[in-house]
Amino acid sequence: MITMDDIIREGHPTLRESAAHVDFPLTDQELKLTAEMMEFLVNSQDPELSEKYNLRGGVGLAAPQLDIKKRIIAVHIPGTEENPEPQLSTVMINPKIISHSVQNSCLSEGEGCLSVDREVPGYVVRHTRITLQYFDTEGNEHKLRLKNYAAIVVQHEIDHINGIMFYDHINPDDPYKVENDVTLIS
Repeated sequence: MITMDDIIREGHPTLRESAAHVDFPLTDQELKLTAEMMEFLVNSQDPELSEKYNLRGGVGLAAPQLDIKKRIIAVHIPGTEENPEPQLSTVMINPKIISHSVQNSCLSEGEGCLSVDREVPGYVVRHTRITLQYFDTEGNEHKLRLKNYAAIVVQHEIDHINGIMFYDHINPDDPYKVENDVTLIS
């Protein structure tokens, strides 16, 4: 089981490297990794399990955060009270954004990261809508359109497999400056 001890923190060189393409079929080790990444996200969102195992809540995790230089991400975005089913819950192998909107948005609360143990103030401006291509653990290709929060989460995780940290997107001179056409998402 993955715990916070397995997650590397900012400053570790792997977080700044571009991860390697993953070939199919996945190895047993890679299949175990994908299952454990998803298990971590689900457990981190469960109040009892997160307290028991001292997990920080997360909605996304990338293999490089575990010091594994592979293009693998897991995303588990919880549903709402009205619709409790997860908005998105999947493992993506070799994910790639193939198109995106001109319109940008950012989270009004800013972004956080399991690999960053400090609060980083500022807006992280990202594309409001993305279309991505990825493979599931069986090697099946998928195309998926996402918008708003789900699009932001996936862009954050894809940044990890490209050696980019969320705070790289924050304006260093004026962290809360955004253009007029940027939508703030609560």
